[in-house]
Amino acid sequence: MSATRKPSVKKILLYLLLVVVAGAAVFLLLPQNYYVHKALIYQLPKIHHYNVFENREVKANDPKPWEMAENAHENLIAAQYVENFARYESVAFLVIKNNRIVSEQYWDDYGPQSLSNSFSMSKSIVSLLVGCAISDGFIKSVDQPVSDFLPAWTSFDGKLLTIKDLLTMSAGVKWDESHSSLFSKTTEAYYGKDLWKLTQTEVLESRPGEHFNYQSGVTQILAFLLQKATGKNVSEYASEKIWTPINAEEDALWSLDQKDGMEKAYCCFNTNARDFARLGQLVLNHGKWNGQQVVDSAYIREAVTPASWLKFTRRLKSGETVAPEPVPNQIYGYQFWIVNYKGLTIPYMRGILGQYIFVIPELDAVIVRLGRLRDKEYVVEQSYTKDMELWLDAALEILNRN
Repeated sequence: MSATRKPSVKKILLYLLLVVVAGAAVFLLLPQNYYVHKALIYQLPKIHHYNVFENREVKANDPKPWEMAENAHENLIAAQYVENFARYESVAFLVIKNNRIVSEQYWDDYGPQSLSNSFSMSKSIVSLLVGCAISDGFIKSVDQPVSDFLPAWTSFDGKLLTIKDLLTMSAGVKWDESHSSLFSKTTEAYYGKDLWKLTQTEVLESRPGEHFNYQSGVTQILAFLLQKATGKNVSEYASEKIWTPINAEEDALWSLDQKDGMEKAYCCFNTNARDFARLGQLVLNHGKWNGQQVVDSAYIREAVTPASWLKFTRRLKSGETVAPEPVPNQIYGYQFWIVNYKGLTIPYMRGILGQYIFVIPELDAVIVRLGRLRDKEYVVEQSYTKDMELWLDAALEILNRN
């Protein structure tokens, strides 16, 4: 009687590999894991990703061009900034002063009509739309309970969740903001196809209105509230209330979770540098455009004022706590960031790959920077990445010679 032959180590390893591959295939084929498959294909977010999503047009129904300074295309960034602009893969840089373009540069085959994703700059657009909805009477005020529109969102520990709590990123919900994690809620929101279902997995875990905690999921809740309040999809309302009144030159694209679906409101408004600049000019003009009050001026003022009643725990990018005790929030209003730089108070919009719209009231100026990279080093006190100083310094140098 012959001895039973044992399988070789090589065969065992091959068998285990087949089991792992089969298991992974089954995992990726599960409907709820659709986003993982897409994330593996496209990886980290890119400025051209409107090409991989369904989109809804934000119509520009009354386009009018910017006034251009005579030397706008010759008025370039100073030589000392050129190397770093290239290092961070800039694609557009635009400076507005006194309501006209005084400097405009593009790189990498980008031009005045080239689209770029806004990423989180779109959060500020959602905020502006809330201001419009209040003026239209769809929303009573920022103090109205969220549950009036979305009944599932009520209160935590006896404290009502209000629209102001959503606007100021103080909702107290559980949300993983990581873009680099394959299994975070932000990655699922970006590559998934059911934002409504995903927002239903958010839960209140602390009292609203007490701590500033930046979370993309909060803006997405706000967008669903807007849709319920106005009875219109977010893109349609944006076209009617903002994009057409500010004379945007091109239709924008707002990426959706699926065909005829919901706008990725927290991240994915796509347009060109010139039309992004109009949003900054609208804020600079206290909500007016050509004499028309597009967004209520009092709302604009509140939106770009830090919600200083909130506590903010300063952290490094790694998550390491810098100050053991929270400090008053001086950096964020209603979905707008605020920075104090070289004696200037600057409200601004920003996106994860270094998308910026800066508003400088003291200089009657707006700055737009678009690109593919930003710095990894944080200026912890005001919670911004170090590259931001490069864009501001380059623009201030241009503004000082105009």
